[in-house]
Amino acid sequence: MKNEYIPGVCNIGREEIRMRWVTGWVGLAITVAIWVGLMVSQSPAQRYVWLFVPAFVSALGILQASMHFCVAFGAKGLFNFKPQIGKTETVDQMEFRAKDRAKAIRIMLYAFGIATIVTGIAYFTAGWSN
Repeated sequence: MKNEYIPGVCNIGREEIRMRWVTGWVGLAITVAIWVGLMVSQSPAQRYVWLFVPAFVSALGILQASMHFCVAFGAKGLFNFKPQIGKTETVDQMEFRAKDRAKAIRIMLYAFGIATIVTGIAYFTAGWSN
């Protein structure tokens, strides 16, 4: 994929993508660590619901990195392809902003769905290791 803004498709460059990969993988590591901790401590199933937050962060980071699209930038009408993280430019065309918002919502829904599935699996398998 080219390193340029494409409405509703790509709104971040290499450095922003790298940051989201890191966020996604760290979120995944935290999710796994908490899940293992809950299993080892034989915690009640209700506590597994706390996995939702790191699972959501992980899914959001990995989805944004793999799709080359920042949800926050898409919602705010921004993009960044500069080497500095957070140095944004504004999307001027309203039709482009609408495409970006739609993509941002879609990514959020995907992340929500993934986190819900992970949390559900953890919740319903709680106690299987006993």
